[in-house]
Amino acid sequence: MHVSLKGLIFSIYYPALAAVGIPANLAVIAILSRGRCGLSRCIIYYMISIAVMDLLLMIMAVILNRIAGIYFPDSFLSITPICSLRSVVNYGVIDCSVWLTVVFTFDRFVAICCQKLKIKYCTKKTAMFVIGTVCTLSCIKNSFLYIIYEPVYIVDNIPWLCGMKSIFYTSPSWIAFDWIHHILTPCLPFILILLFNALTVRHILIANKSRGRLRSQRNGENQSDPETEKRKRSIVLLFAISGSFILLYSLLLITFLYVRIASVSYFSGTNFDESNFILDETGFMLQLLSSCVNPFIYAGTQNKFREELKNGIKYPLHLIVKSLKQR
Repeated sequence: MHVSLKGLIFSIYYPALAAVGIPANLAVIAILSRGRCGLSRCIIYYMISIAVMDLLLMIMAVILNRIAGIYFPDSFLSITPICSLRSVVNYGVIDCSVWLTVVFTFDRFVAICCQKLKIKYCTKKTAMFVIGTVCTLSCIKNSFLYIIYEPVYIVDNIPWLCGMKSIFYTSPSWIAFDWIHHILTPCLPFILILLFNALTVRHILIANKSRGRLRSQRNGENQSDPETEKRKRSIVLLFAISGSFILLYSLLLITFLYVRIASVSYFSGTNFDESNFILDETGFMLQLLSSCVNPFIYAGTQNKFREELKNGIKYPLHLIVKSLKQR
């Protein structure tokens, strides 16, 4: 009964996640590509690239991995070589999404705090180069993971499913690789995001105080400042994106530390009674949830994005009503 309850939760959670995450990220890509949200092209490139990676994660990790595993457990996707390839792609896309969040945070830090560097760094050309570099390095780094998997069982000379080789937990080189892998994602991104956000907030608070004093001296009274309001909206967007990332990836970091400190193995995907199953699987569920949170953050913090979204929803309804009237 306990296993059936878990299976029921998964069979509901992952399809619901895909049903929300895929159209939400598609909407983000479509809206931002139009360039009517009042954002610079540099920001738009970063936000679209994050949405593309989140969309890929919905397709690869949620549909082809989790949903296919639940509803089609004996499909060709479960053959070990394909299973290993899917795992490598999943990790690569996750790394891309995480580090694109980091470079987006750094871009906003430069734009707000480093006015001289902003002219050279916050450009379309730089954004495209940074995005391409992040994606390339993420693919190279995770390609090594392909060789750490072995079949869980073999039927008629066909290897099925993916299990970590025992050497992964005993070999010093693989242990070092696992530490580096998790330090790069998500430990180092946590530190960098918190650092850049702290410096950005410090700079904005100082700038706002100085700007408030100048406006008070000139006008003799406190009035609304459009520049200050613009900075506040930027900070809300930045903190919402980075804050949700840190919150939803924290359990993944806890799982890694538990595995290495307690000298246990990662969940193998076959024994649902393993003690680390709930921790491991819940961390993965939250990690995937982060891939469909950003569209709602954009809609909640950006007025023009909300307007474009409403127009996008109204347009097909308008066409339907118009068509019905003509008939």
